[in-house]
Amino acid sequence: MNPDILKERQSATFDVEKLTHILDGGPEKTRRRREIESLVINDPDFQHEDPNFMSRSERYDLAVKKSAQMILKLREYGIADPDEIYCYKSCVHRDRSAPLDIHLGMFLPTLLNQATPEQMDRFFMAAWNLEIIGTYAQTEMGHGTHLRGLETTATYDPATQEFVLNSPTVSSIKWWPGGLGKTSNHAIVLAQLHTLGNCHGLHAFIVPIRNMSTHEALPGIVVGDIGPKFGFHEVDNGFLKLENVRIPRENMLMKYAQVEPDGSYAKPPSSKLTYGTMVFIRSMIVGESARALSKSCTIAIRYSSVRHQSEIRPGEPEPQILDYQAQQYKLFPLLATAYAFHFVGQYMNTTYHRITGDISQGDFSELPELHALSAGLKAFTTWAATAGIEVCRMSCGGHGFSCSSALPDIYVTFTPTCTYEGENTVMMLQTARYLVKSYRQAQAGQQLSGIVSYLNEAEQRRVQPQPVSARPTVVNINDLASLVEVYKLRAAKLVELAAKSIQQELQHRKSQEDAWNYSAIELVRASDAHCHYVVVKLFAAKLAEIGDTAVHSVLSTLALLYALHGIAQNSGHFLQAGLLSVPQVLQVSVRIKELLSQLRPNAVPLVDAFNYQDAMLQSVLGRYDGNVYENMFEWARRSPLNRTEVHESYHKYLKPLQSKL
Repeated sequence: MNPDILKERQSATFDVEKLTHILDGGPEKTRRRREIESLVINDPDFQHEDPNFMSRSERYDLAVKKSAQMILKLREYGIADPDEIYCYKSCVHRDRSAPLDIHLGMFLPTLLNQATPEQMDRFFMAAWNLEIIGTYAQTEMGHGTHLRGLETTATYDPATQEFVLNSPTVSSIKWWPGGLGKTSNHAIVLAQLHTLGNCHGLHAFIVPIRNMSTHEALPGIVVGDIGPKFGFHEVDNGFLKLENVRIPRENMLMKYAQVEPDGSYAKPPSSKLTYGTMVFIRSMIVGESARALSKSCTIAIRYSSVRHQSEIRPGEPEPQILDYQAQQYKLFPLLATAYAFHFVGQYMNTTYHRITGDISQGDFSELPELHALSAGLKAFTTWAATAGIEVCRMSCGGHGFSCSSALPDIYVTFTPTCTYEGENTVMMLQTARYLVKSYRQAQAGQQLSGIVSYLNEAEQRRVQPQPVSARPTVVNINDLASLVEVYKLRAAKLVELAAKSIQQELQHRKSQEDAWNYSAIELVRASDAHCHYVVVKLFAAKLAEIGDTAVHSVLSTLALLYALHGIAQNSGHFLQAGLLSVPQVLQVSVRIKELLSQLRPNAVPLVDAFNYQDAMLQSVLGRYDGNVYENMFEWARRSPLNRTEVHESYHKYLKPLQSKL
């Protein structure tokens, strides 16, 4: 063990294991997670060469091999719980994307949520047993987040009781679905439903795309891989062109919307039900934001504790770079953010399952809020995590640029979340639409419930303003409850400003659509403030559940740092809204520095609590034992370029060149 990192662990003021239990959801879940990790890490079938030294084709081949072995092992071990399957899969693929991800994460859940009992009998067990391997074909070359603009058509033919699917334009070719390029034999295709001369909008259809015996494309199907990408080297993201492809009427998912044999149409109770799978994935992405950022913080903070650089005082030994305040200011707010997002991810998981349970009982009342919250938090957390991963990489200096650090791989694997399952700016605008609608309902005297109920309070304050003498003039920046209130008031103010911006634009004789477009900056800002409030509120609420005094103390420090750092980064909003004064903003900056010093002894123990084993982290810089340099040298020596003393290019090009000069 490196003596520096050993010293860091000895300075902990709390029990790391207790905090790990909180993050996992209890001691039993920690035990089971470790058990599953050990099953994978100690399995010789999952030992392989570092993917960084492989070609893309080799990486895809290895990922398919591991996926097939994974399915057999899951059955052998009797692992059937969705959370445990997800944990096992994450260990097998080391948090990299894999060819069966969409099958497991979108195809199967869509069947569960949108198929009729008869369709479940026909498709689900075949899909569960990997006879059917599916993908989710929604995005097209010309349209992604704007779902109403999708061009693929499914036209019902009453004479044959079939749907005829077509890609009518080049831009309508399905583009990006994972597992589509080479792996899948079926796809859930999102297409515009046409029946009896009417278009009824997007619906989901199960479309066979490859022969079940030969795996060759079926007639009318043009399918393949879209080529190399920024990351996702193991995944065959694909294209799909449909040319008069006929499927039976029973292949339309009809749990909520139906097309009768004669072509008559029965609409679903809510149009948003078609997007249920996306809401599920967006909810999961919030947790993935925490995971990616916490891994990055683990690497950067451990490395910063063993890396010595420069001098604080001339003539003295080079200090650990974690002793530099500038390094702490880069990393500790990100550490606080990772914890905040982890607790928000837990909340989103619980909320999603609760509301979908209500939906299955016919109660759709909370679906709009779930849709708005999942969209906004998906955008808020992925933007912050993507930026944070890059800060972690740069905080590791030159070595962070090496794939041995794992940070480049974490970045390229995670950054697509800002655009898939909804481009983030559009997601923020969807949340804003719900917020503005809620604001107007509050203005009309309607009592709001759920997470937007604070807009009722804001409306009451607006209608019955307090005298100046009664208004609070001092915010206690050391009290988290006080800061939650300030974040709430900021969100309410920015929602109000966004709604007023739309009204002002309408007064300039603009249409509702133009008014919305010309208020987009204010709308995104309002959604961001709303999501920020939700995160601070949930972090504070989590503290109330923690009984251990030492753990509560260190998490309270993190929560306070998260809230104050957010104020420092957005001080203009708080000043503009009259929520804080200039002296208070200056006090925030001073307090942040104090919190950095308080967290310094616990920095390494706090990342240890995430409990990433070296085999999962796969980072030379983030090794638990801190022995970075000798292992970096060994990693470099395994490069394929080092397999020969003299590379063949020397004899082919350089030596002949030298003889001619």
